Amino acid sequence: MRKRALITGVAGQDGTYLTELLLGKGYEVFGITGPDSGDFLQRAEDSGGALHSVTADLTDMESLLAAVEVARPDEVYNFAAQSSVGNSWSEAIATTDVNAMGVLRILEAIRQLAPEARLFQASSAEMFGNAAEMPQSETTRLHPQSPYAASKAYAFQVVGSYRDSYGMHVSNGIMFNHESPLRGLQFVTRKITDGVARIKLGLADELVLGNLDAQRDWGFAGDYVEAMWLMLQQQRPDDYVIASGEVHTVREFCAAAFTYLGLDYERYVRSDPRFVRPVDVHVFYGDASKAREVLGWEPRVRFAELVHMMVDADMERLSAKA
Repeated sequence: MRKRALITGVAGQDGTYLTELLLGKGYEVFGITGPDSGDFLQRAEDSGGALHSVTADLTDMESLLAAVEVARPDEVYNFAAQSSVGNSWSEAIATTDVNAMGVLRILEAIRQLAPEARLFQASSAEMFGNAAEMPQSETTRLHPQSPYAASKAYAFQVVGSYRDSYGMHVSNGIMFNHESPLRGLQFVTRKITDGVARIKLGLADELVLGNLDAQRDWGFAGDYVEAMWLMLQQQRPDDYVIASGEVHTVREFCAAAFTYLGLDYERYVRSDPRFVRPVDVHVFYGDASKAREVLGWEPRVRFAELVHMMVDADMERLSAKA
């Protein structure tokens, strides 16, 4: 009998890659979209009955109960979130309602209607803040430094509480930055790859960013969803850092993207203080050795290949406008 999965935020980057992974493994997938469903509804229509759209909202308990009742899931993957750290400062209450209380509602819906279902919760390395420990692991102290990070820290801890208190198979993936051509344009990596493509094609003259010296651990989203799936195949639930184990600055990302198109980033990129966050986290650097040892997971796409993949996709997308 084919497994059934319920995915929140199914139309986003991670939801799209995970859907393809699960369909390839023979799952029946039920997807909850956000305000922007992208091409998900068309993909569901074309799936031959393997992919279904379910209406629900993380701020509405009754709709989540109804979604779980319809999907009758073996596995639940929660990606739905207000995912912009920067926007969380101006949308702090909404961010907390979705990212923190929304996870509690999902846990309750599963506990009440599908207690045997396994849950993956997308946690975030932002929970660590400016950690003194390098690299950061599952035992690194949480020190959230934005409303987004605080909301993710609450969700992380309440998942652990339900696991301990109710014996539920619920796991947190502490996700370090993971990118792809599907990444939203509000994220710095896509700002860079979209920006360099526009400059190369004569559609823009410059690229304005915030802190160029911020250091991040960037990996490929298509690799990271495999780790998420592997977590729910384990006999015991647990928490895992998912990271590339490499750290690069925003400046290095710019250099890699511009050099790939034969341009000097220093001629086109400038930093504007208006785009610097009220409290900025300077370094994220993950230790994924536990995932490597327990899950047998390794990232395959490395930094330069990721940058080139994203630049190629934006060049193709924008070429028609040039």
